[in-house]
Formats: sequence, structure tokens, C-alpha cells
Amino acid sequence: MTAREIILKKRNGQSLTANEINFFIHAYLRGEIADYQMSALLMAIYFQGMSFDETITLTRIMRDSGEVVDFSHLPGIKVDKHSTGGVGDKVSLILAPLVAAAGVSVPMISGRSLGHTGGTLDKLESIPGFKTLLPLSRFKKQVEEIGTCLIGQTEEICPADRRIYAMRDATATVQSIPLICGSILSKKLAEGSNALVLDVKVGNGAIFKDAETAEELATHLIRTATAFNLNTVALLTDMSQPLGVAAGNWVEVCESIDVLQGRGPEDTRKVTLALGAIMLQLAGKTQNLRSGMTQLGALLDDGTAWKKFLEIVRAQEGDTAFLEDPEKYPAPKHRVEVKAEGDGFIAAINAREIGRLSMLLGAGRKTVDDMVDYTAGMFIHKKIGDRVEKGEPLMTLQNSGQPPDQDFAQSVRNCFTITHQSATPPQLLRKLLSAQGVHSITEIM
Repeated sequence: MTAREIILKKRNGQSLTANEINFFIHAYLRGEIADYQMSALLMAIYFQGMSFDETITLTRIMRDSGEVVDFSHLPGIKVDKHSTGGVGDKVSLILAPLVAAAGVSVPMISGRSLGHTGGTLDKLESIPGFKTLLPLSRFKKQVEEIGTCLIGQTEEICPADRRIYAMRDATATVQSIPLICGSILSKKLAEGSNALVLDVKVGNGAIFKDAETAEELATHLIRTATAFNLNTVALLTDMSQPLGVAAGNWVEVCESIDVLQGRGPEDTRKVTLALGAIMLQLAGKTQNLRSGMTQLGALLDDGTAWKKFLEIVRAQEGDTAFLEDPEKYPAPKHRVEVKAEGDGFIAAINAREIGRLSMLLGAGRKTVDDMVDYTAGMFIHKKIGDRVEKGEPLMTLQNSGQPPDQDFAQSVRNCFTITHQSATPPQLLRKLLSAQGVHSITEIM
């Protein structure tokens, strides 16, 4: 078989055999298949899709392209969480220590920011000294000793996914559902988890804006994960506006600190508790989600989760002095308020554009090689449904690079739709999906 024959077969809408997928991926890793040929296959998959069997094969081959972690010697079910990406989504920073504090092992491999979405690794690395690039041996030891470890994808984990993901981003094929399934699940299966909670975002700031496509993605992920005996539940959450009040890196760490200390924005806390309660239920630690949320809320309010977060940061060589006193952190060189030009109610917010502007401010990256300004970020003062008067601040921008000018401020202002009629905030928690079907939030909470 040849690369050309396989590309042609998929281009014409035919299913690839396991041998063909295996040959193509491993030949690509060995350098025997060129980037332009992988690009051609990815584009063919993007337009023609993949069958269920093809998706399973792709996931398995990418998982087995590197080391697969074994936590079977640890008691209990190991549970991880994955978000499909959004703006202001700092949930992992809170969720990992919170669920670990409840006695559940949480091995977590996260990603970096790219485009309009933020990345957990960049947020963690805004903490001076914090190391996310750890060898698997240290990753396993920390999960064993303190219940969780938050690292990036190493050379040992899913090298096929790491190379193919970079190519997907460069070829605009990120939104292919089979490729998303293979990428997400290969890493989760390789990290040693027994169960997985998916935070599938819905809205203008999500990878898929409409609820139907987001639900289709969640269904495909659950079905594929089930084939590997990875018990998976998906929660559809709103991303038609940024989550919480901060978007950036250090600014999101500060918001996470607030939530971990029993304060913080209500929406950030609510999404975190809902996802955490699902994790507890999958681990057999609670009978229902309502009691799980109550249990986890108590761990936030009494400081237990906060202490676990400090333990994680120390274990990964971060300087906790900046967490215990955020005023010590280097101040941004520039700070600009963006004010409303009229009275009314916030009817809509363009979360995707806010994410893109946050990236341009320095908080994210256009390419994987771009440097990040950890002081860069945005504070959102008005959310959908809020009353606003002329001259009131909509957002505060900060960074230490090129200062935001008036045109930039106007672009931020244009992200807010202000009307004279009052508006209803969007439903934050939409639906819950499992292998047993789709459930409304009112059925479970």
C-alpha cells in the first residue's frame, strides 16, 4: 500500500482498514510520509468523515504510539476532566485540587492556548517556577502521593497525536469530529484514567456554536470512549459569554484562588461544582449530583481545596508566595478601561472575539511558538442581562507589551450588544449526556 492510495480511498469516501490507518500514522512518525500527504489525508477525513470503526482504530493507534500509564495498583477509580475549550475557562485549576481533596485520584494532562481559547498549562506556568513538563515517572508518583498532577503532553504520551494535532491546526481541520475524538481520547486513555467527564462548550465562544453539533460531538466521544471501557459523561455548558470575570493567565489564576477560598464568581463556582459532582459520582463517592455539589462546596468553603492546590503547586516547584499574596506579582505596565457609550442592558457578548482580542493583547498565541505575556488579561465587568449606564466600564484590559490603543478598545466595545430591553442571562448548564442517553439538568440536580 502507498500513502497516495490511502489518501485517494478516503477522498472518495471509502472506509480505511486498520492496517491502512496503522501504516499511514507510523510511516508519518518515521518520516516516510511527508507533511503535505498527512495534510491531504486530514482534509479528506474532514470532508468525508470516518466510520465508528475507523474512529476506534485511529484512537487506539494514537494511544499506543507512546507509553500507556497504569494506575491499577491505586485503589479506586481514576477520573479526569476535559473541556472542549472556551474563554475564561479556568475550571481545571480549581477542579483538580477540589476533587483530589475529596479523595479521588485525578491524573490530568492539559494543553496550551491557541487561537481564541486559553490553555491550562499557560495559566499554571504564570505561577513563577511552576513546572508542567514532567517525566511520566514523576507524574505517576505525584498522583500516587497527593492525588493529582497537572502536566502537558510529554514525549512519551501519544506522540502521534502531538504531531497530527499541530498539522490539524495548520490545515484548518480541527473541527473534524472523528479527529477530535481520536485526539482527546487517545491522551485520556494513555494517562491511566478509568472515567472521564467532558465539559462540552456551546455558544459563540465554543469550537461548535450550535447545540446540535456540540451534542453530536459529545455523543461521538461517549460512544468511542465506551468502546475502550472508559466510563464517560458529558456536560454541555454555556460559552456564549466568557466564564467568570477574568480572561488571561495570571488573572485567571487569581480568580481560581478566589473560588478555592470560597469566594469568586458564581458561574465559575457552579460549573466547577457540577463537573466535580459528576466526577465524584463516577468514582462512587456520592449517590447523586446534588449531594456531590454540596460535599465539594464545603471543601471550597472550609479551605481544604485551597490547601490541596498549594500542595500541588509546591510539588510542581511553583512559588506559593505569589498565591498567598497576589499583590507580590509583577504589575502589568498598561491598564485601560473600556467604557460603555450608551445606557441599556447587555443583550449579547461575542465571546470568541473577546478570546481573539485577549490573544492579541498577549495572553494567548497565534502559533505554538509565540511567547505569552502572563500579565496580559481582561476583567469583564458586565455580563448578559446586566444593566449598564453610559461611562460605566465594560472591561478592563491589561498587559506589558504593546499598549491597547483606541481602536483596540473600540473592538472590545463592539463585543457587547447593548439594547433598551432587558435581557435574560443564558442557561449555564444545558444538558448531561451519558451512554444511557440525554438528561435534562432538572432531572439530575
